[in-house]
Amino acid sequence: MIRSFMNIKIGTRGSKLALAQTNSVIESLKKSAPEITAEICVIKTSGDVMQDVSLLQIGGQGAFVKEIEEALLAGAIDLAVHSMKDVPGEIPEGLQFAAILKREDVRDVLVSRGRIKMEFMPKGAKIGTGSLRRGAQIKAILPDIEIVPLRGNIDTRLKKIETENLTGVILAAAGMKRLGYVQTITQFLPVELMLPAVGQGALGLQVRKTDRDLAGILSKLDHAPTAVEVAAERSYLRALGGGCRLPIAAYGLIEAQRLTLQGLVAAPNGTHVIRDKVWGGLSEAEELGQKLALMMMEKGGKKLLDLMC
Repeated sequence: MIRSFMNIKIGTRGSKLALAQTNSVIESLKKSAPEITAEICVIKTSGDVMQDVSLLQIGGQGAFVKEIEEALLAGAIDLAVHSMKDVPGEIPEGLQFAAILKREDVRDVLVSRGRIKMEFMPKGAKIGTGSLRRGAQIKAILPDIEIVPLRGNIDTRLKKIETENLTGVILAAAGMKRLGYVQTITQFLPVELMLPAVGQGALGLQVRKTDRDLAGILSKLDHAPTAVEVAAERSYLRALGGGCRLPIAAYGLIEAQRLTLQGLVAAPNGTHVIRDKVWGGLSEAEELGQKLALMMMEKGGKKLLDLMC
């Protein structure tokens, strides 16, 4: 019953970005369901605690969601707010996404010393990123660039341009926009140059499958086009084996009632990049993801997967 949801506990990470995202969800929720009040519960994830090791060593993509999902399953919280790019292809039995919110900018951005754009990067320039996907795509076009592994929140990574003498860092446009940091961006990187992560720019509202009333209330916040695009990307991720230590990228886009899905698989050093796309109807998101994954495997992706996974 709705009355049992008069006050809901929302689980989130404690970063400035995660809290900004969660507060934006609460604002939207207040407009669609004013009878509900919300309490934010900050949960430290393994990705937040273990800042001195690579994400691959602590669970890869799931490092920022595992503890939050465990709290949701245990009943300690009622709702989890996730950046969809952090969510593994498979989610725990008993949980579901009640809504995928309207997507922010899917692109990656460059923030550089002296506002040097990517095409003018000098040989040996040091670019910071903790993402295999970003590193591989940069190396593919600029093999003389040095990729410097980077962890931490957006503010920490921006400061490392100075503290670690980097030429620049690559970040998600969505996070920069949500924090009001647009003025610090040197360059928006087009998807033709840097294909985004699966789910990049989208927020997901996750609940227990048994909480049907809450799911119904949250469903009013669902943005159907974004949900379809992200579903196709996540289907592609699952079909490739989402836990793999391989640079994987995907971007679904609806235009004129047609869903186009682009995908990429690459060697971590950028020496081998496989990219292709498929398109179809809006009801074919799952099938398109599987079809694209199969195409990528046949074009050499299987060899990369066998080597790295």
